[in-house]
Amino acid sequence: MSQQDILGAWHNHLALGLRRSPHTVRAYHKAAQRLLIAFDLSHFDQISSVSSGQLRQHLAARRADGLSNASAARELSALKAFLSFSRAQVGHENAEPPRMRGPRIKKGLPRPVSPDDAVGLAETVEELAAQDWVGCRDRAVLLLLYGAGLRISEALGLKGGDLPLGQTLTLMGKGGKQRVVPLLPAVRAAVDDYVDQCPWPIGKDAPLFRGVKGGALTQGIVQKATAKARRVMGLPDTATPHALRHSFATHLLGAGTDLRSLQELLGHASLGSTQIYTKVDAASLLDTYRSAHPRERD
Repeated sequence: MSQQDILGAWHNHLALGLRRSPHTVRAYHKAAQRLLIAFDLSHFDQISSVSSGQLRQHLAARRADGLSNASAARELSALKAFLSFSRAQVGHENAEPPRMRGPRIKKGLPRPVSPDDAVGLAETVEELAAQDWVGCRDRAVLLLLYGAGLRISEALGLKGGDLPLGQTLTLMGKGGKQRVVPLLPAVRAAVDDYVDQCPWPIGKDAPLFRGVKGGALTQGIVQKATAKARRVMGLPDTATPHALRHSFATHLLGAGTDLRSLQELLGHASLGSTQIYTKVDAASLLDTYRSAHPRERD
């Protein structure tokens, strides 16, 4: 079996079996490829025998190339999953995996933007667009992130068959987890405006959001448009498309939404992922206190 065959099987396992996001599939595929090349592995039984010492050696080499703590932790997670997959291919799934802890990562809190700035970003990307329909498109995408809490990959993954949008939208998120999110009238209206102006036919199986040449819209284009808009508005670099999803969660929590409901709306597999927003809300409250309390201004 060649390394290409192994990587193909690993790719299919991630994309089709586990339904991981395209970003995760690419990252895990590259991590496995680097391991195969580093130790010249070409059989699943060889891979399943990789030791903790070899993993440490490999990651040390990667760290020497400038890999950060966060990236090293992700690489280790990808490699552990790859080794588990390889052991299963040769019937050794019950074998004890290599024991190795990743570097400690200090988790930073998401940086939400204010409700006015969230809406302002969507309006500014529309105003700055070179073509009217492109402005309507970018505004619709950002409002789906802030108004419905979608991941950018979920918004760009919508198809023509999802039209016309109703009061709710059914999504297939990470790990094949399905959820239903409500859609505000303003969000539906923004998508309708885009569809009316889009110069490309939107077939049932075609991407809903299109690039200027008719292909599927990419995350990079949305990120560039958002970066341009935030510079005009004087917002920090943390005001990204993903920050709009954070803002959706933080503002709902601040308005009294319970954690379980928020977990369902965001499509988190565990409540622990959602609980970070309680810290965000507390941090925002403290910032407000510091800027507004008379003693803090003295």
